[in-house]
Amino acid sequence: MTMMASKGGGRSKGGGSRTSRSTPTTAKTAARAQSAAARNPASRSAKTGFAPRAQSAAARNAGQTGSR
Repeated sequence: MTMMASKGGGRSKGGGSRTSRSTPTTAKTAARAQSAAARNPASRSAKTGFAPRAQSAAARNAGQTGSR
């Protein structure tokens, strides 16, 4: 019997991690994403609309203070 390895080595494909250990998106990181998408409109980030989502996350995170 032959065992087949799963594709991707057990890592999730895209989508990112939504755990409490993730680093919150800041206005600075959202601006970097937006700038990168503007420089290269054919990039994956630009095509998937990541920059607006990052900007939205930064706005949500700006209203949060303290630790969880």
